Formats: sequence, C-alpha cells, structure tokens
Amino acid sequence: MTPEQAAVCAEAVAGRRGKVPSPMIAWLRNPELARRGQALGELLRFETTLEPRLSELAILVCARHWTSHHEWTAHKALALKAGLDPEVIAAIATRRAPKMPDHRHQVVYDVSSVLLATSRVPPDLYARGIAELGERGMVELVGMLGYYCLVSLTLNAFELGLPGNAARELQDPAYP
Repeated sequence: MTPEQAAVCAEAVAGRRGKVPSPMIAWLRNPELARRGQALGELLRFETTLEPRLSELAILVCARHWTSHHEWTAHKALALKAGLDPEVIAAIATRRAPKMPDHRHQVVYDVSSVLLATSRVPPDLYARGIAELGERGMVELVGMLGYYCLVSLTLNAFELGLPGNAARELQDPAYP
C-alpha cells in the first residue's frame, strides 16, 4: 500500500467499525474516494435517527435489489442481531412483501422498495415517510439507500467476498 492508502485504512480501523469495510478494498485505488466513502458509510450506519433495525431493513432491501451477496450476508447477521424478524428477512430474500411489525418498519420497506424499483417516491408514500420518520429520517433513509447502492455495486463489480459469502437464499444462478 501507498502511505496514503495505509493512512485511510488506519482511519477506518480507528473509527466506529474498527475495521476496513469490504468495499474499501476496491476504493483504495483512489484513497480519497475510500476516505470519503468510508466516512459517509460510518455516518449513515451509526449516526442517524433510524434505529438499527430500520437501517438494517433498508440495507437488506438494497442488497436484495442488487443481489449483492456479500452485503446481504454481512447485514443479515446485523439485522438479526438488531432484532429484525427472521420471517421479514426471508420474505425479502425471496422478493415477497414481508409482514411488518409496525408503521415505521412498513414505511422504511415501502420507501426503499419503491425508490429502488422506480427511482421515485410517490407523494402519498413521501407523506407517510415524513409522518413516520420526519424530514431528517427521510433524508437519512434516501442517503442510506444511495450509499448502499454504491456499496452493493462495488462489491458486485469487483466480486468482493465471493464465493465465500454467497447467500444461497438469494436464489442466484451464478451461486447455486
């Protein structure tokens, strides 16, 4: 590693994660991208108004959207640890609409699914999102989805974590 790459890795290890996140392996080819991407991810993962169960729900919807095996595997474990119902996770894996425990979970799922599928949030869904999450929460949710799209695409493009973290439940013919 170059001195700049080593410094960026040291910053990540010293942060909330305590390690170099997987997409940084690719991002390190541009150390400033790695620095800023890691910092944005740390903010969106640990410093939002969305409790971990809701953050992990959104991340799983994003990972499933992109069939990002490594992202799915890592965040499925974190979602279970945060208390997300295994049935919700199983439904997302098979692209079925899960039965949510409350309105906040439902709106996170709906906003995430609709935004990823259509690139838009219809006015009625936006209003539900604001009512349940507040303006800051909606901004954080959309930011989180954008960031985890970057992560998922990075992991997929560079096949990071594969085949070891292939998630069989994603039913991907590339990883039977």
